This record gives sequence, C-alpha cells and structure tokens, in this order.
Amino acid sequence: MQHAVGSPQPGGGPTPPAAGVTGHFPLPAAAPVQREAPDGGGSLGGGVHGPVAVLLIGAAGAGKTTIARHWAEHRTAPTAHISLDDVREWVRSGFADPQAGWNERSEAQYRLARRTCGFAARNFLANGVSCIIDDAVFPDRPAVGLGGWKRHVGPGLVPVVLLPGLEVVLTRNAERTGNRRLSDEEVARIHGRMAGWYGSGLPIIDNSQLDVAAAAAALDRVVLRSLQGPPTW
Repeated sequence: MQHAVGSPQPGGGPTPPAAGVTGHFPLPAAAPVQREAPDGGGSLGGGVHGPVAVLLIGAAGAGKTTIARHWAEHRTAPTAHISLDDVREWVRSGFADPQAGWNERSEAQYRLARRTCGFAARNFLANGVSCIIDDAVFPDRPAVGLGGWKRHVGPGLVPVVLLPGLEVVLTRNAERTGNRRLSDEEVARIHGRMAGWYGSGLPIIDNSQLDVAAAAAALDRVVLRSLQGPPTW
C-alpha cells in the first residue's frame, strides 16, 4: 500500500521524503548555469535562453545586499535575490551571533545557511528564474568560499566582487543597527582580507563613487562580460 509523504504509517511517524527532495520540488544536480542573451542595449534583460546565477561578494558595508536587490528588481527576466544573512537569521532560538565570538555553532549556522541558499538557487534555476546571492566570501578560504558555492549551485555560477574603499565601508557600517553592525576594527579586518581578491582573476567593482543604480548597472555589464568569457575560479 502506498502512503503519501507525511502521512501516518502503521509503525508510527510520517514517511520521510525521498532523498534529494525539499517540499514538492526535486532538487536537480548541480550543473552548468545557462546564460541569458543580452538585449540590444547590452544588458541581460532581453531574450532569455536560460537563467543565470550570480554570486555578489563583498565585505560588511560594501552595499552588496542593496545592490543585489536593486539588480534583481530591475531586470526584465524573472530574477530572485537570495541574501545569505537573511537566511542565516531564520534561526531565532539558538541563533549564534558572530558578534558574540566566532565559534563552532556560528560556523555551522553559516554553513547551513549557505547550503540552504544553494538549494534555493538550484530550484529557482530549474524553474527558469535567475538569481543573485550575496555573501562575504573570503579569498583565503576557498574550500568553504567559492569552492563551496560551486558545489552548492553549479560550476556556471558567476562570481563578482564588490570592493569600495575602507572609509566608505566604515561609514556604511556605522549606519547599520542590530547584529549586522560590526566594530570598526572588525570591518577593517574583513576589508583587508577582501583585498586578497585583487589578482584573483575575478571581476571587481569599486563602487566608492557609485550610487545604487549606477553600481547595479556596472554589475550588469560585468555579468554580461563574464558570461561571454567566464573567469577561471
């Protein structure tokens, strides 16, 4: 006798979902991300051959979440914005706040959030929806940084680094509230580590003098160039 997922079983307890299934959406295996055809103006909002996935990398205060949201909202092709910090903060009771000190619990919650974002991205892509993920990925931790995102989403993921000057980052961080506001010392340390992306071959946008719309337009151009000749990472 067949039982629906979640229905009571004679032995008690619901039937576990099939492996690789989240809700009613089967998770596809990680595969190269298809690229979208640009429109006549050189943006990625025109004729669509397939969805694209972008990873926007930046330090706290770089503006990556705001720019990623703006980029996703102003495309003509269906596009989702996935913020790792938002997903990480889904944990309410037992949330491991990194401001209280980095430890195994905060590390585990970051890893869990990254996997969850990867699952979401793959489901969006499988259903024809492009996506942009923002995360503070460090160049000196490839196994859990770009390597991890490549495993979670697929080798076609387009990474772009957002790296304004330190003074800009410090000013933006000072305007933050709650657990997303860091000390000046921590912001400077993170910014210094992010500078390691120079020379990596990844595209870097210095948005120190750009407003949100201009930075999103720059991101659009960079993504288009990356799809035409993907960087090695």
